Amino acid sequence: LALFRITPQPGVDPIEAAAAVAGESSTATWTVVWTDLLTACDIYRAKAYRVDPVPGASDQFFAYIAYECDLFEEGSLANLTASIIGNVFGFKAVKALRLEDMRIPYAYLKTFQGPATGLIVERERMDKFGRPLLGATVKPKLGLSGKNYGRVVYEGLRGGLDFLKDDENINSQPFMRWRERFLYCMEGINRAVASSGETKGSYLNCTASTMEAMYERAEFAKDVGSIIVMIDLVIGYTAIQSMAIWARSTDMILHLHRAGNSTYARQKNHGINFRVICKWMRMAGVDHIHAGTVVGKLEGDPLMVKGFYNTLLQTKMEINLPQGVFFD
Repeated sequence: LALFRITPQPGVDPIEAAAAVAGESSTATWTVVWTDLLTACDIYRAKAYRVDPVPGASDQFFAYIAYECDLFEEGSLANLTASIIGNVFGFKAVKALRLEDMRIPYAYLKTFQGPATGLIVERERMDKFGRPLLGATVKPKLGLSGKNYGRVVYEGLRGGLDFLKDDENINSQPFMRWRERFLYCMEGINRAVASSGETKGSYLNCTASTMEAMYERAEFAKDVGSIIVMIDLVIGYTAIQSMAIWARSTDMILHLHRAGNSTYARQKNHGINFRVICKWMRMAGVDHIHAGTVVGKLEGDPLMVKGFYNTLLQTKMEINLPQGVFFD
């Protein structure tokens, strides 16, 4: 099940617009073709089964659309998103379109790997219980040499942090190559662990231009003693799933930075609600993800952010409209 916020073009009936979205995201195209007769369209065509006006927005409507599971390849986010958020977002019948929420059937959900570790496993590895884990990001995020970067990691961990992390755009630039960063980070981590007697770490960003390069960096991180690696959302769904499979097979924790998320999640009438991204990434198999906060430099509604947290943490949820949860 998918919930779209649709803004029909002037003169377009909202029910007609909802039906058009359902058709375009499943079996239909811009015209009627004779090959429809060769397909069980009544089974495979998505159905818009409910259309409600959006409170406080006279030109917007919530369209509830049901899809047949057989429309999607098992365990493939790339195939799922090709239908749900493919051509339909450029459809002429709607002025704007936003995917607000999804309910994934259990049978389809089980074809995905899911996260390899949970809260308890990570706390066991960190040997931290009864309190929040405290982390930070190295700043300035660009321009530090490898040695100075490792020094920042050491000072932060020695000062009481449980972990530090690379920022989203720290990869392998001329001022600091990835191998140099990994080695100095691990030196800082090991020194902080030795002096504090606590388990500590740093998220090493393995994002790169190719899967081969990412695998190489992740393997090196594992070889030098790291228990966690990091990737960015911008590498794409297939690459994320591939790295999640690698992380599970090597017993590594995988963190995902949601870099690029706001390009399609921030606008309230067009794009994708971050809640849907949370569900997709949980299906993909990352262990944790940036989920926003209600303080700091980035925008965030307290109730919505709480809804994101619950989406990522809970095994079962109830409908909670103030938090943006439309399905149980």
